Amino acid sequence: MRTAVFFGSSYGNTEAAARTIAERLQEFIQIRIPILDIGRTDIRELEAYDVLLVGCSTWNYGELQDDWDRKCDFLDTLRLTGKKVALFGNGDQYTYDSTFQDALGILAERFEELGAELIGFWSAKGYAHSASRALRGDRFVGLALDYDNQWELTESRIAAWVAQLRAELGVS
Repeated sequence: MRTAVFFGSSYGNTEAAARTIAERLQEFIQIRIPILDIGRTDIRELEAYDVLLVGCSTWNYGELQDDWDRKCDFLDTLRLTGKKVALFGNGDQYTYDSTFQDALGILAERFEELGAELIGFWSAKGYAHSASRALRGDRFVGLALDYDNQWELTESRIAAWVAQLRAELGVS
């Protein structure tokens, strides 16, 4: 199963998460996983993979990171039916508590509209936010990271999420 990580990152936190996620997953599938900056990558590249690990931070009050914002309208030109998409993102749950991880929710809606299957839902337990477009019941549509307020939990959250993805994908 062809797998790649696509990320948009303004200050490097989402890129760092993308690299860590790819490294952790590569330990188990033993093939190189491309890590692609969506700002420098042709959007059609998403069609070349079966599993898309998509990283995007939430900016301002519930907006997509700039690179994803510029590319999002072009998603409609892609054939993503049957692709598995696992989302991960960075946000600030205290300063932007009512829009925490909204970018994940925006992307989740777009990918589902295009026929992709979302995997990697993540428990909202342990976060302090009042609302989020990324919530479905008591879970986020992907891995929610907060480098501003819970940076010390990032490594353990990534490790647990990668283990969860391995189980969902049937990779031992």
